Amino acid sequence: MEFLGIDFSCAFGSLLHGKFPDKDCLLPLISKLLGYCIVAASTTVKVPQIMKILRHRSVRGLSVVAFELEAVGYTIALAYCLHKGLPFSAYGELAFLLIQAIILVAIIYYFSQPVPTVTWIRPLLYCAVAPTILGGQIDPILFEALYASQHAIFLFARIPQIWKNFSNKSTGELSFLTCFLNFAGSMVRVFTSVQEKAPSSVVLGSTIGVITNGTILSQILLYQKQEAKKEKKDK
Repeated sequence: MEFLGIDFSCAFGSLLHGKFPDKDCLLPLISKLLGYCIVAASTTVKVPQIMKILRHRSVRGLSVVAFELEAVGYTIALAYCLHKGLPFSAYGELAFLLIQAIILVAIIYYFSQPVPTVTWIRPLLYCAVAPTILGGQIDPILFEALYASQHAIFLFARIPQIWKNFSNKSTGELSFLTCFLNFAGSMVRVFTSVQEKAPSSVVLGSTIGVITNGTILSQILLYQKQEAKKEKKDK
């Protein structure tokens, strides 16, 4: 019995015989199910952040460079997974995250008016290069080097935001729900990448995501608690 590339026959066979499925049967099944759960959740993971900005009409405390680099990182990661022919459950969320990341950057630009003319060079350059990367129309060696660099890109995408939070002792308009979902998704993706026997570079990327998203989530919890105490004291 197979559905969406998930083989349920092993698990159902064991259960019909009154036995609990063994590890070799259960872990791949859990991995596939979690993979599709991540893909499903990714369709709305950044919506809370988008809605928070639109509701408050403010991008206070948000690093535009962080969100720009995030879009670049998703582009490279998606292109690499497509090029390697990995199953959709192993990377599907990247497509939805990329679309939402681009929308977020556009919204941040809109609420950061006036945007310096020099700033527009970055999105124009992205629009010129991204189709070539996504189409896999580059040298394979360069592709590997690019994918290796995307780990650094994701790391440096988080550092400006982490530093800005630390400097301001506030997380501004960052959405707790979006950051929590990013953290949880990275945790699950480490497990599914290992189970799907994805390249070690893919696992490394997910691990970096756990660390950086975990740091930002911790900052939100810490600084919001401090702000709540301060407001209570002022009253």
